[in-house]
Amino acid sequence: MAKSTDNNQEVSTIISDSNQSTMNEDEEAIHFRKVIGAFLYYRTSARNRVRRAFYSYGRLPEAHKRLVPKYESYLSQLLKCIDQNDSLIRQMLTGCEHLFNNYSMPSSCNDTNHKSTEQDSLPPPSGVTSMDMDKVKTTIKQFVRDWSTDGEQERLVCYAPIIEEVKKRFPIIPTTNEDGSINNFSSTQILVPGAGLGRLSWEFARLGYACQGNEVSLYMLIASHFVLNRCSHINAHTIHPWILNFCNNLSNEDQLRSAQFPDVNTASLPSNSRFSMSAGDFLQVYNEPNDWDCVTTCFFIDTAHNIVEYVERLWKILKSGGVWINFGPLVYHFEDIPNESSFELSYADLRTVILSYGFQIEVEKSPIRAGYIKNDRSMLHYEYDCVFFAAVKP
Repeated sequence: MAKSTDNNQEVSTIISDSNQSTMNEDEEAIHFRKVIGAFLYYRTSARNRVRRAFYSYGRLPEAHKRLVPKYESYLSQLLKCIDQNDSLIRQMLTGCEHLFNNYSMPSSCNDTNHKSTEQDSLPPPSGVTSMDMDKVKTTIKQFVRDWSTDGEQERLVCYAPIIEEVKKRFPIIPTTNEDGSINNFSSTQILVPGAGLGRLSWEFARLGYACQGNEVSLYMLIASHFVLNRCSHINAHTIHPWILNFCNNLSNEDQLRSAQFPDVNTASLPSNSRFSMSAGDFLQVYNEPNDWDCVTTCFFIDTAHNIVEYVERLWKILKSGGVWINFGPLVYHFEDIPNESSFELSYADLRTVILSYGFQIEVEKSPIRAGYIKNDRSMLHYEYDCVFFAAVKP
């Protein structure tokens, strides 16, 4: 995946450059257009789902319809929420063509007539699959997890232990500059692979650490660029993250409800803070030995085709005395995907591998119950019994 530097001077966040890539330029351009196409198809795909509900309601006997007289009004409200999400998506896409080799945007991105109902019958853009549309919906929900007050509890469970462990091991000791000002920055270099929309990385930078987030998903990179560089006002944007969840709703209002983001001013980092985001596969981008003081992985290590390769790379890139801090389950992402290799280990076997490379596990806690983009008002909840550990490279 290509990388580029974001020259937005209002926010001290960049997408860092790297010369390593698993795609050639033509493949990158095709992938970029597919991701943009999926974002732009969101409205059509979502409206088609609501149309199915209208159709099913329309086939009910009149006596059954009279029992739920407000059902069509509720579906109409869903359509309005879909339009609001679509408008946010189009704001998010504006200018993102400059992030990755200045690829051209589809003309439909700026189509002022995009709300025409005729588009509801259009097929998905070339190459866009149902999995791509799931990634769009997940990205919308990630705004809730990382950047809204609704996601605060999830962040407290998984981010807070990581942050506290970093603060304990790498305390920031204020010093006085020659001009008498206070320096609250640390020379500790922290890497956050699988950074998603960048909240954990941003928190490290806010505290004064030098931090780089890394993300391979272009869906996440486009969204993180928007929230980190173009959202300088608290709760400036509204999304409806649950409108396509038709099951396990206690009320229609729970499905229709909105969330505001960001819950902080992302442009509030000091001008001399050291914060960047890198685009690309972790194993492709990071290969320099003894380069990082600390690597934090949150819901990340199970994204590997071969998790042993992750452990090996983490050992390589950490400095002597460096710390790997991990939080998460083992939901191996490629386990059930056809034609994708996937090597799955139990935590007990993974722990043996970690120790075999020479890591010393100094902190280890499990199970810690945690959700992931959890809908608190749903009648169904998925939670994981996660493992938290801090492993030191002697």
